[in-house]
Amino acid sequence: MILSACQYDLEDAINDNFKQKGDLIVHFIDVGQGDSIFIQLPNGETSLIDGGTRASGENVVKYLKEQNVEKIDYLIATHPHEDHIGGLPKVVKNFEIGKIYMPDATANTNIFQELLKEIKSKEKKITIAKGGDIILNDSGIKYEILAPNGEKYGETNDYSIVAKLTYKDNSFLFTGDAEKISENEIIEKGYNLKSDVLKIGHHGGSTSTSDEFLLKVSPKYGVISLGKDNTYGHPHKETIQRLNEQNVTILRTDELGTIVMISDGKNIAINKKIKEEKTKSERPNIESYYIGNTNTKVYHSPDCNYLPKEENQIILKSKKEAEDKGFRPHEKCIK
Repeated sequence: MILSACQYDLEDAINDNFKQKGDLIVHFIDVGQGDSIFIQLPNGETSLIDGGTRASGENVVKYLKEQNVEKIDYLIATHPHEDHIGGLPKVVKNFEIGKIYMPDATANTNIFQELLKEIKSKEKKITIAKGGDIILNDSGIKYEILAPNGEKYGETNDYSIVAKLTYKDNSFLFTGDAEKISENEIIEKGYNLKSDVLKIGHHGGSTSTSDEFLLKVSPKYGVISLGKDNTYGHPHKETIQRLNEQNVTILRTDELGTIVMISDGKNIAINKKIKEEKTKSERPNIESYYIGNTNTKVYHSPDCNYLPKEENQIILKSKKEAEDKGFRPHEKCIK
């Protein structure tokens, strides 16, 4: 597994209307306190997982049109909460729709009825999703449903459709708002959960992303879709702690806006601007710091011409910290 932030110019790839044939592009759209994920598959097809809140529906439609989308081949409504399906009536109304996947769960809400009405107006049928279903399996692309695996849940969140998308050597796991009960069922089913990118469940809530589930997934990146200063206190500190303990790089839409990742089947690149902002935010807010090479145990000044590869870097707050951890100064940049 190789992940890199400099394999592609993502802006060029996106502005060229996905002309980089053979690439997978995943857009974690910033919809505030909600979820909406747009996927451009290597075979030219598209998928949309959720549509954010009712208030974000127009923005989701606008974003899709900016990508020159005409058809959503695979539409997934993970579960019937407003922050996931709220924007979908507008999406269904504005685009040609292929297959529609929903769980066997309903909601006594106006937005849920509006979605059903728009689906009916397009004369589309709903496929009730369950663990083990295959959406697509062709040309190195496998798009599969891992949950729900039960029939009755006490919490609507546990009806969430959990989908895994694998493209050659890279994989993404999308979890909706699935909580620990569903996560445990997924583990018990024995699915291969290993993924490079995990969409963190329930906006970073503490009842999702259990230690056991996170160990099975073992992601490099964890993407949290949430609103700034939301009233739920998301992401919860327990979730952030679990992610940090497993060295998962956290990317948050409330901090970074829409997050775009592109995969050629071997490498995953992140939008360059986001990568720069994330790197900047992870560095200490002090005038002096150093970058250590975890392989050679040498530490450098940040502007050194001989910095190690990003995956081998560690931020050190002072010379004392560096030397206490067994690093020695680089002879050319440390005086």
